[in-house]
Amino acid sequence: MKYDDVNLNVICGDEIMMDRRVDGAEEVEGERSPSPAGSHSPVMDRNPSPPPETAGGDEDGDLDAIGDTVYSKHWLFSTLTRLINMVTEHLEMDSEGQMELSDDDEEDLCRVWDMAMDKDVAGFLQKFKATEILVGVISKSRCPRLTEICVGILGNIACFPETCLTLSQNESLGAVLLLLLGDPDPPTLLETSRLLLTCVSHQDVCSLWLQRIQQQTSVCSNLCFIMSSSTNTDLLEKVGELVEKLFDTDEELMKSWITAQPREEDNAESHPDVVVCLLEAAKQLRSESPNGLEVYLHILQLLTTVDEGVQTFAAPDGAGKEVWDFVCDVVCEDLCQPNDLPVILHERKSTLVQAFAVLQALYRCQDQWCSNSEKIPPLIGTILRLLQFCSESKSDDRVEDEQLQTLAEITADFLSDICLLISKETVVDSVKKGYLTEKTSLTAAASLVPNFNTSFQQLLSVLSEADPQLADVLKKRFPV
Repeated sequence: MKYDDVNLNVICGDEIMMDRRVDGAEEVEGERSPSPAGSHSPVMDRNPSPPPETAGGDEDGDLDAIGDTVYSKHWLFSTLTRLINMVTEHLEMDSEGQMELSDDDEEDLCRVWDMAMDKDVAGFLQKFKATEILVGVISKSRCPRLTEICVGILGNIACFPETCLTLSQNESLGAVLLLLLGDPDPPTLLETSRLLLTCVSHQDVCSLWLQRIQQQTSVCSNLCFIMSSSTNTDLLEKVGELVEKLFDTDEELMKSWITAQPREEDNAESHPDVVVCLLEAAKQLRSESPNGLEVYLHILQLLTTVDEGVQTFAAPDGAGKEVWDFVCDVVCEDLCQPNDLPVILHERKSTLVQAFAVLQALYRCQDQWCSNSEKIPPLIGTILRLLQFCSESKSDDRVEDEQLQTLAEITADFLSDICLLISKETVVDSVKKGYLTEKTSLTAAASLVPNFNTSFQQLLSVLSEADPQLADVLKKRFPV
């Protein structure tokens, strides 16, 4: 049977949208994904061995080899043909029942998955119309493992610019792939997100995929569902990277997702609150994945760069306060502790920049409840600790660290905002709990005086009432 015999059927949304449950996906490594070790498939920590037909390395084997590899064209042909026959026979026998892969079939398909990491093999698969074959199989598949493998193979093919361009022009793939974001199988969701991220990251085809995503309204709700309900670290990380790339690339798409309003015939679930879903994912990753947490903090920071995002955070019934409390806890409890070594803070400086960008934006749009928040005293202590760290690191480093400079600037700027509205109660509490000491007060003054003199004078004024002795120390060192 030829691949042309497997035609793509039109898939309705509710055919793909099965019982939704998101848990336990396997690990992926990098952009090119080796086949994950399933219950029957071998663990691959290297390039796969050549298929048996080419192991002898004779002249016929050389002619059969794909490009400069030792992989066999004949073996690849026969494996893909067997795949088509397998799916077709299952549909003829039992179109509704779930299909199971045999151990041998799964092992061979995982071998193709690993082989597709090779540029020559990826190109050969494209010439052999593998995209059409795999899309046809995915559209007819009643086997989650088979769907995962087929999407994984396409993901590896898409890693190369030339093959990604050809693959992306396949309209059937575009339709099926976006619908697969509603699939209930976590490993399939993981590979689908990886493939979409790979395509959107290729400049030549990025606009094509963005257009498809804008037209397919289910993409937003499906990604939000994953972010708000999944407990799987790998899946949340990859979905976060995809959303981050979409928002960073297309500001209008980001705005439309933030402001989307349900129609009368829609239910609330079809238009979830994007900020709430991002927050749920960030909470899940807080203790599991520092890198994943940084991705979600960056997404939240991207929202603060547009008026629509700021309005969402500022809304009285919005998630702004919950985001504020969460990010404050992350900064004060996770990212910056009094006993943290400088090397640890160096490793976290990128995440700290994202976190403080979010906090400052929230403070400026909700200054009334933020300025009176119980989080302010520990936040002041954390800011002063970081300013001291940045000052010491700058004097030690011969080469200027741009991220460290950014961290110093944003923390000083944020401190000036806080000091403009600081209350006597906050200062008293900060002194009592050891956040404002003689040493840290001098650090605060040193960061405020050059560029934020009004904030310094306000701090000094309140400090004169709360702790006159400490205020006198600052007046002597920094006379007004």
